[in-house]
Amino acid sequence: MPGFLPYGRQTIDDDDIAAVAEALRSDYLTTGPRVDAFEAAFAERVGAKHAVACSNGTAALHMATIALGVGPGDVCIVPAITFLATANCVRFQGGDVIFADVDPLTGLMTQATLAEALDQAGGAVRAVLPVHLAGRQCDMPAIKMLADEAGAAVVEDACHALGSVADFGQAGDCAYSAMAGFSFHPVKTIATGEGGMVTTNDAELAAKLRLARSHGMVREGMSEPWAYEQRMLGYNYRLPDLNCALGLSQLHKLDAFVERRRMLASRYDELLRPMNAVSVITTEGRPGFHLYVALIDFEAAGVSRAEVMARLAEQGVGSQVHYIPVQTQPYYRDRYGDQHLPGAAAWYERCLSLPLYPGMADDDPGRVVEALSKALS
Repeated sequence: MPGFLPYGRQTIDDDDIAAVAEALRSDYLTTGPRVDAFEAAFAERVGAKHAVACSNGTAALHMATIALGVGPGDVCIVPAITFLATANCVRFQGGDVIFADVDPLTGLMTQATLAEALDQAGGAVRAVLPVHLAGRQCDMPAIKMLADEAGAAVVEDACHALGSVADFGQAGDCAYSAMAGFSFHPVKTIATGEGGMVTTNDAELAAKLRLARSHGMVREGMSEPWAYEQRMLGYNYRLPDLNCALGLSQLHKLDAFVERRRMLASRYDELLRPMNAVSVITTEGRPGFHLYVALIDFEAAGVSRAEVMARLAEQGVGSQVHYIPVQTQPYYRDRYGDQHLPGAAAWYERCLSLPLYPGMADDDPGRVVEALSKALS
């Protein structure tokens, strides 16, 4: 039987291993010259002026809320369909979250759903955090226009979107946002083991991000060589040289990784379109496709999603759900009460992430779709 296909995994080559081995033999395992090199290469690649590396994608988003000065009494808008971290980074700072509904066919915050959330806020909003789910970019010009009218900053959760391009730009160039956060978790487009990055075009924000990731501490400009000053409350969110060595090696292959993901996604589209009870999401722009999500009418198929996932696993195919609407989680339900967001509910009822990663073989989408057809029968 062919090997198990997880829904996502890293692609590590000999040159990646060699880069890490070289770092292991160097003088630096933690903060060193590879951090600066990774940041510079990443900023150039996505078209931003500044990039600040950190320990993971959650840290990236938290650092962004710190840099904005989010605090108690501040309100931020987050889409209901995202990983917990997008909302949690607001709560870490004592801010409150208003959950925006999403398009049921893409899972994305839209101009209309953001407008509804802004109306619900009924007052000042500190920040809007659109999420580029699965690599598909939100309509950033429209979101930026509404955010500007409300006096809110925009922070892109681009953890799924490295390499994604739309007609208005690429994820992370910050043409329509104050900052953008990325993740380098092993299932993401490039991997550093764990790791994250924040991009911005604002030098002042970049300086605050660097303070936030290292205890609010600076050494530059001190009169004694041992001296340092803590200028704000920060965290230890640094990314080691070792991880940045892997990140640099992976970044060199980003274009190849993204093109491979696009090819596999196109093959899925072709194979899934004729299937009853399965909808293919319309693709706009050139997403990086962190995930391939199919929308399945499980009720029409007469089988539960849990049973379909179990049947797929029996055939050696992994799958996952991205995501449970965040406002339904006990923590947020206890704080804000029950909230029914119909777009998020419709997305959640139907979404299923199928295997997608560069190391898949050309015929693996066919294998997955055949297994899915059997699982839905």
